[in-house]
Amino acid sequence: MPSRGSRPEDGAGLFSADHSTLRKEDLSSKIKEQKVVVDELSNLKKNRKVYRQQQNSNIFFLADRTEMLSESKNILDELKKEYQEIENSEKTKIKK
Repeated sequence: MPSRGSRPEDGAGLFSADHSTLRKEDLSSKIKEQKVVVDELSNLKKNRKVYRQQQNSNIFFLADRTEMLSESKNILDELKKEYQEIENSEKTKIKK
């Protein structure tokens, strides 16, 4: 009776498809989060203070609101670009 395990050559294509799907889901989640950040920063009053968290710690530093907004928009654009590249590569794989 054949075993129920998959052969390595069968799983190779599935792994890359699963990996890109997981990456797309992760990017989609990050895009949603970044949209919220941009929206919140855009709607702050001019005199409100904004703080940036030091990476890998619980220390916060005062930051410039406009710089943070600009940086957040750039991050959002990069995430969208990466997401679009994954979608385009999937479409070209489907056409082949």
